[in-house]
Amino acid sequence: MARSLRTPKADRQPIDIGWVECVDLPDLGLAKIKAKIDTGAATSSIHATRVKPVTVDGQLIVEFWFRAHRGEPARKYRAPGVEQRSVKSSNGAIELRYVIETTMVLGSVRWKGHMTLANRNTMTFPILIGRRALRRGFRVDCRRKWTLGLPEETDR
Repeated sequence: MARSLRTPKADRQPIDIGWVECVDLPDLGLAKIKAKIDTGAATSSIHATRVKPVTVDGQLIVEFWFRAHRGEPARKYRAPGVEQRSVKSSNGAIELRYVIETTMVLGSVRWKGHMTLANRNTMTFPILIGRRALRRGFRVDCRRKWTLGLPEETDR
């Protein structure tokens, strides 16, 4: 069943979401990836290892390895690179990270946005959705989770 996607500004009624939701990254072929919703982070982030910048036809492309779901092997992905940016990590350290641009889908909202590539190996969720993404029309209820649908895995 196809779902109806709205543009970020088409409807001003906010979408209620919980502190954990599933996000799709269709440009990378990824669907229903568990993501923590983090109003304290400015930029969204995706777990990445073996990050390698390459130039293709004069454009920055960033290769990285990512494991979509627990128990699956990591796979190599490529995305357009935007820049390298200094980011303060959750432990307060300043890290230089690559930023990629990709399409994100959360509920009925689809947009092109930026994600930093970070080693989130010690984190519970491989993706973090930050404030810049949330301003597209979401209202976070920290008492709830999976308001947009349960993940396919049984280990919630």
